[in-house]
Amino acid sequence: MQIFNIETGKFKADGGTMFGVVPKQLWQKKYEADEHNLCSIADRAMLIDTGDRKVLVDTGIGNKQDEKFLAFHYLHGDDTLEKSLNAQGFKPEDITDIILTHLHWDHCGGVLNKNSDGEIVAAFPNAQIWVSQMQWNWATNPNIREAPAFPQENIRPMQETNKVNLVKQEGEIIPGIEVRLFNGHTKGLMLPLINKGGKKVFFAGDLIPVMANIPLVYVASYDILPLDTIAEKERILQEALENNWTIVLQHDVSVEACTVKDTPKGIRENQLLKIAEI
Repeated sequence: MQIFNIETGKFKADGGTMFGVVPKQLWQKKYEADEHNLCSIADRAMLIDTGDRKVLVDTGIGNKQDEKFLAFHYLHGDDTLEKSLNAQGFKPEDITDIILTHLHWDHCGGVLNKNSDGEIVAAFPNAQIWVSQMQWNWATNPNIREAPAFPQENIRPMQETNKVNLVKQEGEIIPGIEVRLFNGHTKGLMLPLINKGGKKVFFAGDLIPVMANIPLVYVASYDILPLDTIAEKERILQEALENNWTIVLQHDVSVEACTVKDTPKGIRENQLLKIAEI
């Protein structure tokens, strides 16, 4: 098995939304913001090559959102999903599976692309799509608070591909890849835990977006159930500590992955890693 970092681009998010009720005087020591209080955010995907399968975890923003939608997200950087895949020696046709952690716009937008004729088409024609049943139900009938994060042009056309596999419970969905389910960020957040030669690699997604979110109360305002997020983080960080997992950080612009250690202040980052080093 090989694991590859796939950078799809960067955008900006308000620092207050990234760290919730934590005062800026504290969080800015851990994560940099610009003069407008905006933090640069990576939109990192990951490719798992099992030998038999080429499994892409999340797909970034894609090309369907218009300028009005993206006006307050300040896209920047030169990375794209296809360019990063090509750099690692893969083509869209090689991808056999796509695991979507959830259906927010910055995670699933690249599943479908808009072609030169304005038609929405599958970006990965040979790929099966995996998403949790709970998240699918939640996203196709969105609540008023999360609705803007679920552009339906990203979601409903997936049904027409007849390749959506709805995951109802935790467990192994692809040999060597199990999934865990969470509800604090959004209902049915589905995060993969990869067994790479006996070593576990956890793709933390929006449960722990950046390394500065490791402290339990550093919870994004995006989360619908922040107290649930705190409990879920506490449980998964304890498991990571006890079993020496590597945690992949999807949105941190500076740190791709880390291990954790116990400290007097709680569980914190330990060794900082590149995904290529895992």
